[in-house]
Amino acid sequence: MSMIKDEGLYPSGERKIEWVKRNCPLLRNLEESFAIEKPFAGKKIALSIHLEAKTAYLCKVLASGGAEMFITGSNPLSTQDDVAAALVKAGLNVYAWHGATDEEYYSHIRAVLENNCNIIIDDGGDLVHMLHTEMQDKVQYVIGGCEETTTGIVRLKAMLNEGKLKFPMIMVNDADCKHLFDNRYGTGQSVWDGINRTTNLIVAGKIVVVAGYGWCGKGVSMRAKALGARVIITEIDPIKAIEAVMDGFEVMPMAKAAKVGDFFVTVTGCAGVIDEEDFMQMKEGAILANAGHFDVEIDMKKLREISVSADEMRNNIMGYTLPNGKHVYVLAEGRLVNLAAGDGHPAEIMDMSFAIQALSARYLVKNENNISDLLIKVPREVDMDVAHMKLRFLGKEIDSLTKEQEEYLNNSNV
Repeated sequence: MSMIKDEGLYPSGERKIEWVKRNCPLLRNLEESFAIEKPFAGKKIALSIHLEAKTAYLCKVLASGGAEMFITGSNPLSTQDDVAAALVKAGLNVYAWHGATDEEYYSHIRAVLENNCNIIIDDGGDLVHMLHTEMQDKVQYVIGGCEETTTGIVRLKAMLNEGKLKFPMIMVNDADCKHLFDNRYGTGQSVWDGINRTTNLIVAGKIVVVAGYGWCGKGVSMRAKALGARVIITEIDPIKAIEAVMDGFEVMPMAKAAKVGDFFVTVTGCAGVIDEEDFMQMKEGAILANAGHFDVEIDMKKLREISVSADEMRNNIMGYTLPNGKHVYVLAEGRLVNLAAGDGHPAEIMDMSFAIQALSARYLVKNENNISDLLIKVPREVDMDVAHMKLRFLGKEIDSLTKEQEEYLNNSNV
């Protein structure tokens, strides 16, 4: 039995999903082929990804392949209740609602995993973590899983290094068609969609501090620059710092950047990136947003402790009065700003990412008894198939190697 806020909200959810479907040609193609092939017949899939319309369409695509779906969100503020209702109306099992408390959020994850699922599709690692801690008796039913995001892969690598990982996981985030496009162009656009719609303030002429210059940080910085901002990068990796300099950005420690920034965006996957000392150095009216998976990059606990007062300024903006009398403003409680204060990545971008997810899940089923590694790269042929499909739907053509060229490239005596 599903656990959602209001089943009567389904009409607007259905419209959102239909709009996504119209703009996701790769997933439409997979939905048609899966409906014939039925690769997931008899299988149960547990899925925890931000529960909005693009995720919902992925769920329907997997269901078209015969999967029995058990779905929850991966962030309490990114679940859209009308979308959840639309999935339930379509016969899928959903356990999530917007604004869930921590207790409710984890009860939803437990409810999903109680169903003895065979494939785990995770975003951030909460399903996998609970399977390895509280619900180890359910591991016996798992063939393997797929991880959507950088943070989840960091957690998986830690589990592997500690000898705790009990079933194979495909690192979907590391596929070229995921990190090159989703992380850079998807995050780059959706973060500023969330910030702009929430603040209604101009970015041009402001100083934007981006913490982290990985693929997501590159996208956020690129879009900030395009909006007319002066961009500062903070980093711990000297190679990425040099890259940021050569891309035309200023680089400095957060302790210095805190004094001059107007907007701050954290994109690191680490905790405590902006801390008490940084808060106290900030200019009046500094705006803080997080684009990393968990709400730990901005030290919200410490900010709440030291603040003289906290007031809701407008929807998704909390203003904190610091002991020095200055004010800082935090968007979406320090959670993922592009989803907690927006609609997430554009549909065309998630079309590629979720095509990788769907094909990776099919790969696990097809190779159920032939997988020995616990952390698996997305098979190159899957990445290439998705790229070729995307090019075809874009109406673009590329060259291919002749037989002579292949021989030349493979000849060590050249």
